[in-house]
Amino acid sequence: MGDVEDYDFSVGDAGASHTYPNEAGQIRVGGYMMIKGHPCKVSHVSTSKTGKHGSAKCNFTAIDIFTGKKYEDIIPSTAATDIPVVQRKEYSLMEISDDEFCSLMYEDGTVREDIKLPSYPDNFGREIKMAFESGKSLMVCVFSACGIDQITSYKEEAEGK
Repeated sequence: MGDVEDYDFSVGDAGASHTYPNEAGQIRVGGYMMIKGHPCKVSHVSTSKTGKHGSAKCNFTAIDIFTGKKYEDIIPSTAATDIPVVQRKEYSLMEISDDEFCSLMYEDGTVREDIKLPSYPDNFGREIKMAFESGKSLMVCVFSACGIDQITSYKEEAEGK
């Protein structure tokens, strides 16, 4: 039997998966799914009828939540497909550093400084920076999926807060 010194407990990752399996026939428009390794939001679903030689097929059209690229996939409706675990959080934008990292504060007071201004869509990061530098108090929305965190939208913070 090994001693405690034989194990490394310094890593805080519990090893949870970034995806979970679900039947393709259960995915609807507005839901999320993995297509070609990318977390996507489903924009269109069509289902073909069961044919002479097999099961019904689902034809998915989906948009990557981080890059906006369109992906398509055809999967048998009874087959399992991966669904990404997507989290959406809103943060107050506190500061933008020279190397474009954002200092973000969550509502409970915790601060994150590991998210860069987004590169997609074009000029979106510059738009956020210009709004912030003009003196506006901004709230940013951060999507997290598959180990990637990215700012996807922003709005002006209400004066009452």
